[in-house]
Amino acid sequence: MSHFVETVIPGVILVEPPVHRDDRGFFLETYHESRYRDGGIRERFVQDNHSSSARNTLRGLHEQSPHPQGKLVRVIAGEVFDVTVDVRRGSPAYGKHFTTRLSADNFRQLYVPPGVLHGFLVTSDVAQFVYKCTDVYHPEAEFSVAWNDPDIGIAWPIESPILSEKDRCAPQLKDVEDRLIDYEP
Repeated sequence: MSHFVETVIPGVILVEPPVHRDDRGFFLETYHESRYRDGGIRERFVQDNHSSSARNTLRGLHEQSPHPQGKLVRVIAGEVFDVTVDVRRGSPAYGKHFTTRLSADNFRQLYVPPGVLHGFLVTSDVAQFVYKCTDVYHPEAEFSVAWNDPDIGIAWPIESPILSEKDRCAPQLKDVEDRLIDYEP
């Protein structure tokens, strides 16, 4: 059975699935609806995404509103430094962040609930990143927050990442407060 670990951010859950290894390789369940529901991940997933990124690429911090997306994320090749930031109005963890390493070797997954910013930095030569979403992508609803916002204070293991134009120009959290959703325990 998978091990579900609550983090410092309510609803952000680290999943450590059992990996069955033998001489042929390995096998694991990457999602099982009733088991994940019992572990605290109750949302229904409607879209799967897959990205490939080179070393030092930083994607994030992203969310969308309206139509916030919960995400169940994992790495299938390489490694990333993964970050979540609670920006739900009224959350007891508002402004706090949680970081972890996700890799093809540790098989960890992270559930990011709707309303929580998400981003990652590729720390291997290449990373293949896959994730399930609780809502479809709405480009008009997407917004970003600066990866290096001093009010959030993430200790990224890089000073000059490779960024998209959107992430390079992302505003600070204080400038997007009108886009945030309310915390619902």
